[in-house]
Amino acid sequence: MNRPLALLLITGLAFGCNFPLGKLAAAAGVNPALWAAVICSGAGLSVLAASVIFEERHAVPGLYRYAAISSVISNVIPLVLTFAAIPHIGSGLAAILVATSPVATALLSMLLRVRPPGVLGLLGIGLGLTGAVTIILARNTSLGAAEQHWLLLASLIPLCLGVGNVYRTMGWPKGAEPMRLGALINLSAVLPLILLAWIWGGLDLSPLAPVPWLVAGQLVASTIMYLTFFRLQAVGGPTYLSQIGYVAAAVGVGVGVSFLGERYPPMVWAGIAIVAAGIALTTWAQARMLHRS
Repeated sequence: MNRPLALLLITGLAFGCNFPLGKLAAAAGVNPALWAAVICSGAGLSVLAASVIFEERHAVPGLYRYAAISSVISNVIPLVLTFAAIPHIGSGLAAILVATSPVATALLSMLLRVRPPGVLGLLGIGLGLTGAVTIILARNTSLGAAEQHWLLLASLIPLCLGVGNVYRTMGWPKGAEPMRLGALINLSAVLPLILLAWIWGGLDLSPLAPVPWLVAGQLVASTIMYLTFFRLQAVGGPTYLSQIGYVAAAVGVGVGVSFLGERYPPMVWAGIAIVAAGIALTTWAQARMLHRS
């Protein structure tokens, strides 16, 4: 599949499931780093199997170094920050923070000249950022001091995602297939995540036993996401890829309100409407750019 919009929607929808599922895992007492390790190991093995079946196998210089660096920037740090912050700030707000990653991605893309967005795309990204900031400011008024500290720490998530988006395009090993990259990056993240889990609170797997449906749902969502994630990166570039944050934010907020009892003041919903306008404008701009090319 090489249709950018379809890849964007599939990847963003699957990505957005991480936030409510992560909140439920935290409520079940699962160590956040261990939960992230479960995701990366399951998705990595599933995508590796798909790669063996559907992709050609050949030697690719620098592949494992690329996978190791990408795994730390794109998987280990953002996943641990996300799942650690969700119990304190909510899955919806965590999803909105991720939605600001296109700004970091666009700025880095322009600075390093890695498939930078055009003027219309920048307007859409700026509009999305305005909505995200509105949401954060409105939501922050109801947070206590401890939760505000978590909100500040979670603000590193979009920065890491932006750096990862650009690095993966810049450093993409010549001749590497998308699914093989996705599998190796996920599997490279497992050991660091297990070490973090051991330092954080131990490797107790018992909280996973009562929630097999939760583990299964997370593995399905993560596998779908990584089957399309690197194809989207190859087709659309770093800035277009980063739009999955907007789709994920909509999913995270929607599920948080519909099923997890999260509630937001009117200013948050106004911010969500602004983010939606930014999504529409940026997606239109990217579609025009890809059509011209």
